[in-house]
Amino acid sequence: MRIPSITTDKPSASDGEDLALASYKEISAADLPLYCPAQDKSLWNTHPRVYLPIKQNSKEICPYCSTMYELKEPVFEDR
Repeated sequence: MRIPSITTDKPSASDGEDLALASYKEISAADLPLYCPAQDKSLWNTHPRVYLPIKQNSKEICPYCSTMYELKEPVFEDR
């Protein structure tokens, strides 16, 4: 069974297979530390809060709801 994406710009896996994502969210430095579910979710529509490690220009997927988060802007300094 394939879960439809909420957004129209659904990313695909690096190996070419489609991902079954619940949603896709671009995040910025203001959203760090990254955790899911977001505060805008209703209480009935949540799962336990998990903190997701994210690196510069990377993506993380929530293990509970399959929401993909992508860090879009530079946050960390390269040294």
